[in-house]
Amino acid sequence: MVILSACDNDNVGPGIPNVPVSEQISVNSLQYPMLRQDGGYAYIQAGYRGIIVIRQTANTYYAFERACPYDPAASCGIVTVDQSNLFLTHSCCGSQFNFQGNVTAGPAVYGLLQYKTSLANNILYITN
Repeated sequence: MVILSACDNDNVGPGIPNVPVSEQISVNSLQYPMLRQDGGYAYIQAGYRGIIVIRQTANTYYAFERACPYDPAASCGIVTVDQSNLFLTHSCCGSQFNFQGNVTAGPAVYGLLQYKTSLANNILYITN
């Protein structure tokens, strides 16, 4: 019985390594043109496998880890915005997430790891 549970492939937690995150970006920068509209997004090189920043409204931004909580160590992909621009997806396991980071289709059972955001004078601070 112990051998069977040791080989069980069910994910019992996100398992995403805790890496320090302390980023700041200008939401008006030409580098991030899509962050100028609600529903816009940008990818930044930070976190464990990258961060996706999503503009909910002019004053509300979300920042999520791009490692899929189903298999954070998967080398075959990272979480991206689907071509429809309606949800986030991980191409390897097929998990889908809404723009608030919640699971909408499995196999993932945990939502995306969310980083803290705060906005001051068009600078978005992203931390953990």
